[in-house]
Amino acid sequence: MRADRLVAILLLLQARGQVTAAEVARELEVSERTARRDLDALGMAGLPIYSLQGRNGGWRLAGGGRTDLTGLTAAEARALFLVAGPSSAATPQVKAALRKLVRALPEPFRPHAEAATEAVVVDPRGWDQSRDPGGGRPPPPFLDAVQRAVVEGEQVTLGYVARNREPSTRVVHPLGLAAKGWAWYLVADTDAGLRTFRVDRMTAVEPTGESVVRPDGFVLAEAWKLIAEEVDQRRMPSTARALSTPPALGWCRWMFGNRLRIGPSQPDGRVEVEVRGHSVRSLAADLASFAGYVEVVDPPELRAELARLGSALTAVYGALAPVAGEITGDA
Repeated sequence: MRADRLVAILLLLQARGQVTAAEVARELEVSERTARRDLDALGMAGLPIYSLQGRNGGWRLAGGGRTDLTGLTAAEARALFLVAGPSSAATPQVKAALRKLVRALPEPFRPHAEAATEAVVVDPRGWDQSRDPGGGRPPPPFLDAVQRAVVEGEQVTLGYVARNREPSTRVVHPLGLAAKGWAWYLVADTDAGLRTFRVDRMTAVEPTGESVVRPDGFVLAEAWKLIAEEVDQRRMPSTARALSTPPALGWCRWMFGNRLRIGPSQPDGRVEVEVRGHSVRSLAADLASFAGYVEVVDPPELRAELARLGSALTAVYGALAPVAGEITGDA
């Protein structure tokens, strides 16, 4: 029940002043990885938590704050419920925990806290990695303003710098937030249709006083899934279909993260896999390190590029004695 864990972490910080991921894991009986992910999520959402690196490092409440359930600011309450109750993970147990937390909040915060539990989807994986190593980064400057607009259902005038550095200003209807790895995205309706905006590229968020008009049938989790698939396709247009020996699957997962899809086993014992990449050349460079443990079946141009790389490596290293080695499934 992640909502319970997140509140428990806040109370631990209040009581001790500073905690490590190992201490949180021990207290809450979870893995250190889970504890670190929850700490990252709280800080990324805008709660007053920051990390200290080094031998005596850990996580602290900013300014020695005394954050508890009855002393949360409106922004902190909104951030907590955004990260504690994403609709994509709202199990009955989590919903029950959130109802208890809502009753513990001051009356003015309750409606927005409840709305926040349905306003965000969370995917801890980065675009390329199995888990994005961006923990401890400060939240983007306009995250609180965007959270408020989504929860309160108010249109905003958005200042934005696109990926090509072109600035723009437009009125948008905020519909929901998505956390992907360490980055936050606003899903909004515009005159040009549904659009996604990275929160760290926003230069201004000004409320207009007008209510958001939600498209009929809009479901944030479903919309984000389609958006993420489209972005993945644009970023990684090349696809390789290959056969992997079972011991190499662990290394494939470690190297390719969410770029890897694992298919059915074949009669010869190998497993079908699909790997996405930026280009045929980049895929060849990645897959060449697996040598004979992963055989590319398609596309033909990738097989040709791997053959070219193999010939070039043989020309340089062919005279050297082979070194024995075997990939294991320990990764």
